[in-house]
Amino acid sequence: MSEFSSNFLALAAQICASLDPAQMDRIARGLSEVREAGGRLFILGVGGSAGNAGHAVNDFRKLCDIEAYAPTDNVSELTARTNDEGWETVFAGWLAGSRIRAGDGVLVFSVGGGNAAANVSMNLVHALDLAKERGAKIFGIVGRDGGHTATVGDEVIVVPTLDEALITPLAEAFQGIVWHALVSHPDLKRNATKW
Repeated sequence: MSEFSSNFLALAAQICASLDPAQMDRIARGLSEVREAGGRLFILGVGGSAGNAGHAVNDFRKLCDIEAYAPTDNVSELTARTNDEGWETVFAGWLAGSRIRAGDGVLVFSVGGGNAAANVSMNLVHALDLAKERGAKIFGIVGRDGGHTATVGDEVIVVPTLDEALITPLAEAFQGIVWHALVSHPDLKRNATKW
């Protein structure tokens, strides 16, 4: 076994052991409250996290009966908003067009969580500010220190940084682990998987 592979798996195990199961339970309860209130779940992510968002939408809809959407799944609207209004406001514009409101939820998948001071992932920053202003609940699975998501979120899991060179792959991998735990959680899961 290569040293790299052995180290990667060791870091993943260490991250797994460091996550707080009570925090995952709180997110599951919060998402359950969104569903029971008739709210919708908007899942935001960029890059690999956008791919995770599309997959998670499927799981929350199919397994948990939560009305869920990812703006990155509609490439026509996404690129039209980017072209006409700019990338920084694309998610906020999409949420405004969806009439985000109290009772809805936003789930952010991000490595950095957005950072206004560093001008990074401003699309997430603007979207979260709008969601907060409208009274939506904010959840997140992020890396690093969690950035703006961790600052304004109601419940945010921050995947610890154990190796600077592996922040992105480990943060994005743990988005998948955590959301799969959530859609399997007894507070959320309503429908059986095929296998």
